[in-house]
Amino acid sequence: MTEVARAAAADPDQAGAAGQPVLDKLVALLDLEVIEENIFRGVSPADRPIRVFGGQVAAQALIAAGRTVPSDRHVHSLHAYFIRSGDPSIPIVYEVDRIRDGRSFTTRRVVAIQRGKAIFSLSASFQLIERGLEHADTMPVVPLPDELPTYVEQVAAAKGKLDPTRSIPRPIDIRYVTEPPWLSRDKGPREGRNQVWMRADGKLADDPLLHVCVLAYASDMTLLDAPLARHGKYWWLDNVIGASLDHAMWFHRPFRADEWFLYDCESPSASGGRGLATGRFFAQDGTLIATVVQEGLLRVRD
Repeated sequence: MTEVARAAAADPDQAGAAGQPVLDKLVALLDLEVIEENIFRGVSPADRPIRVFGGQVAAQALIAAGRTVPSDRHVHSLHAYFIRSGDPSIPIVYEVDRIRDGRSFTTRRVVAIQRGKAIFSLSASFQLIERGLEHADTMPVVPLPDELPTYVEQVAAAKGKLDPTRSIPRPIDIRYVTEPPWLSRDKGPREGRNQVWMRADGKLADDPLLHVCVLAYASDMTLLDAPLARHGKYWWLDNVIGASLDHAMWFHRPFRADEWFLYDCESPSASGGRGLATGRFFAQDGTLIATVVQEGLLRVRD
């Protein structure tokens, strides 16, 4: 499958694809090449000429960690730092450190390397399934995804103000519940909350680690829109420079990433050129499946 991943990354015909072909491209990119024990190599899509998407490197690092863990142990948390921008034109090497193999928990640390330097680091903890106390927040009352416009339709509503690459099909189907930030900015600052329905745009194999990694990939999308919304700003329209700095996720319950889930994001604070955002993932039946916290670089230039 490594050759498939390379072909998927380099195939220019994929730019016009939609749905399952685009999702298959993502799955191929997550099928890392095994270089040596605990060492893996991944590639990036050819249609990302500037820098590697943060969700991609997080998902690939989690795949690398998971491939060194017994299948009966499931990831329950990850903590990551984005150290340098990744270059999509060259492969990324993932080095896995087997920190601990306990009776119930397994801990892995992964460093992503390009040109001999770390660009990303991740720590992930895996656990055997256990019984325990149960409670969870309830899902906000929102319209169903089938009642909402598609992402392409929402981009079209911007009437050419956005970068044309924004309408290129992506492996994640997104439906905005709150008004898209590139539209709401025209009305000025609003509540720092951003809600979208998401799902993998096709069918995924029955591999729990794959579904977790696709959710990790999606978690880096739309999250930092929440702090910008509080100031009536948006990336390409207000000269905002931003990047993910750190990222943490907790996975609470089993789910499928190819079924609809609500991503409910808000921003409690922004200061020092950084913005903090929190997110909750809910399955369509209202089950809380994961929680996310991220701080990102947010510089607005006059």
